[in-house]
Formats: sequence, structure tokens, C-alpha cells
Amino acid sequence: MDHRSAARVPEFGMPPSWPARIRAVAAGELTPLVPKPSATVVLLRDGAPGGAAGPQAYLLRRRTSMAFAGGMYAYPGGGVDPRDAEVELGWAGPSPAEWAERLGVDARTAQAVVCAAVRETFEEAGVLLAGPDATTMAEPRDWTAERAALEAHELSFADFLRSHGLLLRSDLLAGWARWVTPEFEERRYDTWFFVAVLPAGQDAAQQVGEADRVAWLSPAEAVQGHADGRYGMLPPTVTVLRELLGIRTAAEALTVAADRKVEPILGRAELVGDRMTVRWSGYEELTIDGNFPQ
Repeated sequence: MDHRSAARVPEFGMPPSWPARIRAVAAGELTPLVPKPSATVVLLRDGAPGGAAGPQAYLLRRRTSMAFAGGMYAYPGGGVDPRDAEVELGWAGPSPAEWAERLGVDARTAQAVVCAAVRETFEEAGVLLAGPDATTMAEPRDWTAERAALEAHELSFADFLRSHGLLLRSDLLAGWARWVTPEFEERRYDTWFFVAVLPAGQDAAQQVGEADRVAWLSPAEAVQGHADGRYGMLPPTVTVLRELLGIRTAAEALTVAADRKVEPILGRAELVGDRMTVRWSGYEELTIDGNFPQ
């Protein structure tokens, strides 16, 4: 039997806009957008002592009014601000050149991506991965005004760090994955995923402007909730959670990350008549396959 004709229940359905756009790209009638560089951080904390569920991940549910991934659970993150590549950014930990080798980009891009990861985690989750030197953390305080100024683009992260005598602690991040939105999508992102451990003495925000709900969930809880239909997630989000299923502690995730390859993962479409198949190489469970007549 042709496996392409076999009945299957795809984990993710074909978004309504995709069939027409897939056809348009295949016919040369639609030029794919250039993906916007972005970063997101899987913030982890250890669960209850002695618990078997492993660490918990911080997830926020994007408001349904959001143009991209509305109603979906996601990690703190967002697009790179051009100012994130500022040369005079206060920095501690692996250098932009070292991150460039790890992420497969040039040093300027690496700095911008790492800075975006730290900045977005601060803006959205209120967790600051920075300190006065390479070994200590910033003292906890109310950063509401600063977070709002950053989110409104009234303040660059470099200026924020300088004004408070702080250095970005790049050693607190570990690269995990890189997902690129398929070329036929209406909005495209080239997103680097990082993992980080919630610093001692800091608490993640319970209210986030772009989210209507936040939750700390173990990877097992989140993955099962997604399977049950309780937690909507895009393929990269749930895939990263699956990859964290065997992790026993938050700190272990950083160790495991060091051995992972951070290479672009891109969904590609195959079109044969009315039959459309979207595949992510190495992630067959994400395959979307079916007949979509014009």
C-alpha cells in the first residue's frame, strides 16, 4: 500500500491560508518573505523536591487578538531589535564571536539574537539574566517602568544595562534549536530557541501584556495537555517540550543543550495535484498530509 494514501490523523491541521499560498509559491506567483530574526527562551525551574516530573517550563498563552499564534501557548520571546546589535552592549560570558560559532551566524547577528533572548525574557517574564559582574545577579526590584519602556521601544537594552551598571550574562543561556517559518507563511520568523534556569531570588511575571494566562508546566504535563487539546501550541513549541521529557533538573537542560546541534529546521511543502504534504525533516510526527482541491 502507498503510505501516502494510508489514512492518518495529523497532529496539526492545515491552516486555512496555506493551500492557496503553497500553490502560489509552487507556481512562482508568490515571493516568500524574508524571515525576521527572533529569539525565545524556555525558562525552567525545578519542580517539587523528589518529584518525578522533572523541571517545569514557563509558558504564556498569547491573547486571541494577536496577529501571530493567537490563543497558542508559547515561551517568552520576540523579534530582534536592530539596537540589540549595539557594539557597546555590556556583556559577560561567552563572547558574540563564540556564540556566532554556536549559532552558525556572524558575530553581530549572534549578539543581536542573544541580546533579544535576554531582553524579551525580561520584557515578558520579568526575569533579568544580567548582573553587575560575570558572577553575580542584579538585585531583585520593581522593574515595571523599565520593562514598559523597553517594550515600547523607548529604551534600548544596551542603554538599560548601562544606566544600571549591569552586564548581560550570556553564560546563563544555552542554545537549543533554530526553527524557520515555512516559506509559504504570511508571517515568517527565523527563531533561535534557548534554555535558561530561573535565577535564584527571581520570580516570573504572573501577568504579561501579550498573554491572558501564564503557567509553569512540566514537559510531560504540557505535552499531554497538547495531545488532549487543552494547550494549543505551534510545532516548535511542543517539539522542544518533547525533547525535554527526559530531563531531570533545570540545570541538566543546560548540560544537554551543549551537545545539541543548532541548525535551521524548516517545513517544506510537496504538491501533487490536489495532494499537499508539509514535512519537517527529522520530525515526521509533525507531517500534515491531505487532499486540498482548489
